[in-house]
Amino acid sequence: MRYDASKSVTVLCTCRASSAWMLPVKLFSISRRLIIYMKLPISGGISLKGCTPDAVTYGSLIDGLGKMGKVDEAYRLFERMLDAGHTPNCVVYASLIRNFFRHGRKEDGHKIYKEMSSRRCPPDLTLLNTYMDCTFKAGEVEKGRAIFEHIRDCGLSPDTYSYSALIHGLMKAGHARETYKLFYAMKDQGCVLDRCAYNVVLDGFCKAGKVDKAYQLLEEMKAQGHPPTVVTYGTVIDGLAKIDRLDEAYMLFEEAKSLGIVLNVVVYSSLIDGFGKLGRIDKAYLIMEEMMQKGLTPNVYTWNCLMHALVKAQEINEALVCFQSMKEMKCTPNTYTYTILINGCCRVQKYNKAFVFWQEMQKNGLVPNVVTYTTMILGLSKLGNISEASKLFEKFKANGGIPDSVSFNALIEGMSNANRPMDAYKVFEETRLRGCKINAKTCMTLLDALNKAECLEQAAIVGTVLKEMAKSQHAARSL
Repeated sequence: MRYDASKSVTVLCTCRASSAWMLPVKLFSISRRLIIYMKLPISGGISLKGCTPDAVTYGSLIDGLGKMGKVDEAYRLFERMLDAGHTPNCVVYASLIRNFFRHGRKEDGHKIYKEMSSRRCPPDLTLLNTYMDCTFKAGEVEKGRAIFEHIRDCGLSPDTYSYSALIHGLMKAGHARETYKLFYAMKDQGCVLDRCAYNVVLDGFCKAGKVDKAYQLLEEMKAQGHPPTVVTYGTVIDGLAKIDRLDEAYMLFEEAKSLGIVLNVVVYSSLIDGFGKLGRIDKAYLIMEEMMQKGLTPNVYTWNCLMHALVKAQEINEALVCFQSMKEMKCTPNTYTYTILINGCCRVQKYNKAFVFWQEMQKNGLVPNVVTYTTMILGLSKLGNISEASKLFEKFKANGGIPDSVSFNALIEGMSNANRPMDAYKVFEETRLRGCKINAKTCMTLLDALNKAECLEQAAIVGTVLKEMAKSQHAARSL
């Protein structure tokens, strides 16, 4: 059947003679028609069957194309809009900025804002909020801050959404401690918090370690008629669990269930992690069991939390059973999973098993991180396999890795114990050059090996470092 393009246009705009100039546009439901509409020949603007689209029509189409990922086509239509003599408003500019950022084109998003300024179109608060939110999500923290400050420069006052976007953006960038000041600034300005704003501020308080304040805010939220959601409870439960206040976290967990809130894997995982870190593994298992009875499937984070707790308790065999269950449930292990298992095997001196996991993770295409490398270097050094430990150390550096003090100390001690004092001394010198901390035990082991090998010059240097360490420790105790 041949497609009648004119009918498509009729859906999008009405005749000038009609009392209604523009019908509501459901862009996603007519996305195919919209695409065909865009392919129609244009001469001095779009005009079919006596219809001439106005600025609202253009704006709707520009937004629809942007949401469909056709940002270049959206911009071309924006240019046609200008050619047709229409003046874009803040809604159109906000749509272009948002969709360019959403599709990874942040530079183009910034250009749109500059173009808007050059056309003397004053931004409104919604556009500035959108622009600020986009920059934070793109990782441009200082730019986001600057846009927040620019709101007042434009003669506008930040609203609840402005503060929420700022707090959320700063929190994601590791500046959660600023939440407290911004929360009171928002209150002083008379902003009324909605449920979304409460959730953002609660998260900021928890990440800043102000869990008591978050608890108070939770009660305020209820009193203001905003029923907490699973996100609200999950945030406070996780905050309490991270500072070892598990009994309070569990009470909130039970409260949420009693209110009929359907809890998700994230909430259960927070409790499993918390109880596990405190060594209350039986409780962690019970929560895992309840979660699975509710029909929820543990994710890789859940399994990692449980295995980490078991490894910490040196229950490596139980951790291996969990690992097998995880694979049977088609949950794919990640780098952290293997790091936990390698660390667990090394703790109980099952170095060969650790090496099997090391090979398996790389066979699965996973890239070891600094903790994985450090754990393996430590394990191989304790096993006396210094050649493999050294190779691994050099491979890590060649891949752009930056060794930490644990790897350096492990290698120095391993080489010293393997009667390779000069090799150990070279690593000792590299450790000092990199500014990594050398343990007193490591220095003593190296000093003993150098003296036995009659490397007196090097031994004197290590001895001097030991004396300086002893002086520093004495001075610290005297304060």
